[in-house]
Amino acid sequence: MSELIRLEKLKRLYGAHLAFEADEVVLQPGVVGLLGPNGAGKSTLLNMLMGLLAPSAGRAWVLGFDAARESCKVRSRVGYMPENDSFVAGLSVLQFVSLAGELCGQKAVDARRRAHEVLSLLGLEEARYRLIEEQPTGIRQRAKLAQALINNPDLLIFDEPTTGLDPIGAREVKELILRLKEEGKSILLSSHRLADVEDVCDRVTVLYGGKKRAEGSIDELLSSPQSTILETDRLDEETIASI
Repeated sequence: MSELIRLEKLKRLYGAHLAFEADEVVLQPGVVGLLGPNGAGKSTLLNMLMGLLAPSAGRAWVLGFDAARESCKVRSRVGYMPENDSFVAGLSVLQFVSLAGELCGQKAVDARRRAHEVLSLLGLEEARYRLIEEQPTGIRQRAKLAQALINNPDLLIFDEPTTGLDPIGAREVKELILRLKEEGKSILLSSHRLADVEDVCDRVTVLYGGKKRAEGSIDELLSSPQSTILETDRLDEETIASI
C-alpha cells in the first residue's frame, strides 16, 4: 500500500460557505490523526472519502480508489465509525453488527460469527442481545467500533471515537487503536481532542476553517513556534491569522 489517502484540489461548499478545501494532501499508511475544533471540516472530509458526500471540486483517492467514482470499492476495504449514531431501531447489538457484515457482502452465518468475535474483542459479551437503542453511550460507541471492524478492513476511519465516553472508556478505545496498530492496520482518527491523537498517531494533520493548517508528528508540531494550533479548543481568528 503506497498511499493511504490522496487529495488534489478537493473542495466542498455549502452554498457560499467553504466547508473544506485542500490543494494537495498525501497521507501514508500508519495511524494518522485529523485534529481540529468542531466545524473545522473533519467530518465533511471523511464523508467525501467514503463517497457519502460529493465534492464541489477536485478529487480524493482512498487506497488507490477514486472516492467519488469507486465508492463501493472504497467501502469494501474501509471500516468507518461515524460520529453520529446511525442505528436501526429494534435490532440487538449483535444483529446491528451482523447486519454491517452482511452489507459488506458476508454470508449471514459468517457475519454473525464475526460479530460475536468483534463484540468479544470490545468487551460487549453481556450486551450483545440487548436492544442497541436502549444502551448507554459507552456501549453504543463500542458497537459502532465493532461494525467498523466486521469486514477486517485495510483502513479504519474513526470520527470522534471517544465522544461521550468516560476517561476509562476513552483509554480503552486508545488501547484498542494501539492494538490494531501493532497488527499493522492503518487508521485515520478524527478528533477535536489533542489527547485522542497524541498517544497513538504517527502523524497529525491539523484543520481549521476547512483548511489544512499544519502537518507533522506530534513532536514536530509541539516543537514548532506555531504549537498553539494543537490546542484547538483555544484557537481564535487572531491565532489563525498568524499561522
